[in-house]
Amino acid sequence: MATVDSSLVAELPMFAGFSGEELAEILREARSSRYPRNSEVFSQGDDAHSFFLLLHGHVRASKTTPTGEQVVMRYVSPGEIFGVAPAMGLKQYPATATAVDDSVALVWPSAAWPRLVAKFPVLATNTLQAVGSRLQESFTRVVEMSTEQVEQRVAHALVRLARQSGRQVERGTEIDFPISRQDIAQMTGTTLHTVSRILSGWEQAGLIESSRQRIVLCEPEKIHALAEQASGDDD
Repeated sequence: MATVDSSLVAELPMFAGFSGEELAEILREARSSRYPRNSEVFSQGDDAHSFFLLLHGHVRASKTTPTGEQVVMRYVSPGEIFGVAPAMGLKQYPATATAVDDSVALVWPSAAWPRLVAKFPVLATNTLQAVGSRLQESFTRVVEMSTEQVEQRVAHALVRLARQSGRQVERGTEIDFPISRQDIAQMTGTTLHTVSRILSGWEQAGLIESSRQRIVLCEPEKIHALAEQASGDDD
């Protein structure tokens, strides 16, 4: 198995507090794997055989409800750990992970998890912090779904994505991975028709620009303001 260059990950929150030797030992258990755009990293209900650290690209975590509806849970950015089912005592993956662009991840076998955290308890602490942050994000979204009008929810989703994976371009802040209007609908608990209507209105007003699976926030401050005020729109 090829050795993973520790300099690629030494500054990541996941490995905060580790010496060079400790990090090298943890990385010896991992392999690097590539995932082409739109390929599945793992599927909901699969045996949790591995856990992952994303090095490059973006991964969408989505869940299928008992009624067959698709819900986008979150997007994973480079430097984030995901698929940590063994850390939560799960034997199966609770969601499906799909590469939304060409992606590269470090992959550890789940069997290595108890051994690694027994030797390096800080690894468990760092993972718990990451999972806790995601739970807080999920709670925030539940509150949004329960209390906000649909326009606010869409605005909050764009602000969150731009904060997580935005890059500055000439026209504003671009969400730096392919994302469709259907994805946004699944993130915000609304319909494709409603999202299309809202985004088209914002585009006509000069707040955003959108093309095939690309969104630029031309006026991010105004989108943020829409997220923080009652919109009067309903779904």
